[in-house]
Amino acid sequence: MRGRVKFKFCLYIAGGTLNSANAFANLGALCRIHLPDQHEIEVVDVLREPKRALADGIFMTPTLVRLAPSPARIIVGTLSQTRVVLQSLGLEMVAA
Repeated sequence: MRGRVKFKFCLYIAGGTLNSANAFANLGALCRIHLPDQHEIEVVDVLREPKRALADGIFMTPTLVRLAPSPARIIVGTLSQTRVVLQSLGLEMVAA
């Protein structure tokens, strides 16, 4: 499909904490509903890769970074408020 934008996300979590699990589940649901076949998600566990998290400037989890399309956008939390997450990531037009 030409012209479809591919969204790339990086979700930083802290092991198997409840907040991390909720953020992962909420992001997955959001992408399945609003960005089917248009997304890629990388998950980084800061407990396993602390140097990566520090190098990427991540000091709190869960943190979601929209890497593409540019510019990057960041949101912190469990991503439970879908409308707020869509607006914060600049995806409200995609969801319409």
